[in-house]
Amino acid sequence: MGTYQSAALDALGDPTRRAIFERLGQSPCAVGELANELPVSRPAVSQHLKVLKAAGLVRDEAVGTRRVYRLDPGGIDALRAYFTHFWSTALSAFRDELNTPDPGEPQEQS
Repeated sequence: MGTYQSAALDALGDPTRRAIFERLGQSPCAVGELANELPVSRPAVSQHLKVLKAAGLVRDEAVGTRRVYRLDPGGIDALRAYFTHFWSTALSAFRDELNTPDPGEPQEQS
């Protein structure tokens, strides 16, 4: 695929990253808070967040001495647009296939 969506889909292919992504969908969170909620270390959470950030799915901001992560609306919108296009194309192809006469069947006369 080689597109932006490919990076986002690849990032979400990992169960831990998907759990982090889903958790950030509830509310913004710091690395330490995420690590307390997951069965992985704080450095591992940081690495997962780095991948999600590179994929455009999360962003961070400094709040005092912590970095708080939240979902990136632009990345979410792009991912949603990708799936909308994907399903529209797939459903159109399915509709076209249903409406294509089978060459082995007799044609209706008008």
